[in-house]
Amino acid sequence: MKYMMTYDLMESARNTNEWIGATAKAMATYPLFALSMDPTIRMTAAWGEVMERTFARMVDKPDWAVRSVVGTDGQDHLVDIVKVVERPFGDLLHFSVRRREPLKRKVLLVAPMSGHYATLLRSTLKSLLVDCDVYVTDWHNARDIPVSEGKFDIEDYTLYLVDFMRELGPDTHVIAVCQPVPLALAATAYLAAEDPEAQPRSLTLIGGPVDPDAAPTEVTDFGRRVTMGQLEQAAIQRVGFTYKGAGRLVYPGLLQLQSFISMNAERHSKAFQEQIMRVARGEASDHDAHNRFYDEYLAVMDMTSEFYLSTVERLFKNGEIAKNEFEINGKRVDIGAITRVAVMTVEGANDDISAPGQCIAALDLCTGLPDSKKASHLEPGAGHYGIFAGKSWRLNIRPLVLDFIDANSGDTPPKKSKPVAVAAVKAAS
Repeated sequence: MKYMMTYDLMESARNTNEWIGATAKAMATYPLFALSMDPTIRMTAAWGEVMERTFARMVDKPDWAVRSVVGTDGQDHLVDIVKVVERPFGDLLHFSVRRREPLKRKVLLVAPMSGHYATLLRSTLKSLLVDCDVYVTDWHNARDIPVSEGKFDIEDYTLYLVDFMRELGPDTHVIAVCQPVPLALAATAYLAAEDPEAQPRSLTLIGGPVDPDAAPTEVTDFGRRVTMGQLEQAAIQRVGFTYKGAGRLVYPGLLQLQSFISMNAERHSKAFQEQIMRVARGEASDHDAHNRFYDEYLAVMDMTSEFYLSTVERLFKNGEIAKNEFEINGKRVDIGAITRVAVMTVEGANDDISAPGQCIAALDLCTGLPDSKKASHLEPGAGHYGIFAGKSWRLNIRPLVLDFIDANSGDTPPKKSKPVAVAAVKAAS
């Protein structure tokens, strides 16, 4: 079948590089070589160790690694991961904290489906879990989904979000990060028109491309340069025979990883060179900063071809969300139908993935929403990752988001909380 051989060749190359690394490590750590003073032997062992780990983690889904959370009583409370809704292309997970009184803040954290697993938001989840009852969208690797399950494009993705919001009820606060931002906005608008009583209380949009043309980046420029035919020919392959999704057309994770690394090739090259030296000197550990980051960064998943291509064509090239022309099953979804869901946008001043201006465009689309229910924040000096998982998130953005949730929860907010209107949040930035 067309493209199947290419997919299998790519997997074979990954497997071979992992084997080469393991072989180099095994040979260079042979006990007899311990008598040698030749530094190249230790360097070879270090190179092999880093090489093996690098290529091995490309096909492994990272663990959530959320074992417990400290409660207000000072005790550790174990966390259970419960599947609330199970679907072929993604589940709704609940991080249920044992022996803890129910919290008023119920949060749906919408994870991106843009090449990495939902575990990319692990640190975001952990920081929210202390003060919130958290649910997360856990998207599945397309290579593991049989062809018999059918297609999955941006309309299906949006309807998944609609169903998840309905399941959780109207007292939910939605936080969408990066790629799903425009679709979370569309899902909320869909509910506003079709099932108003199921709308969430608030919607926080963090670093997403609502209007990609508002501030061009390398990502938007790429979408403009290539035609859909060129993109399909270059990026789409069929899953090989090793996986359950054999024959499914996908945008392979390994191919996506090449694009991720090429955007900052020099930085990644330097990081791996330094890690090899640390391993050779015996200064590295299994969970050091390098491994913590790359265990997640290198773990990639396949996307269905229809989801990837429809994202590029409809959101980036045609700007359907930005123009308020997005349709689901032939019916237009009017963003202006949102009249009572508070909407907040968060952007990073140094974001080179979704530049400032792309996300805040959502507020202009909410024509039926009063200004008192709109808020925005521009975080100085923050890049893309920093606004949802880095220092900026921990110190500045998370408190603002919690205040925004409290101000729009329908209950009397805590004493330290205060209404977060557009002017107030801009002043904080």
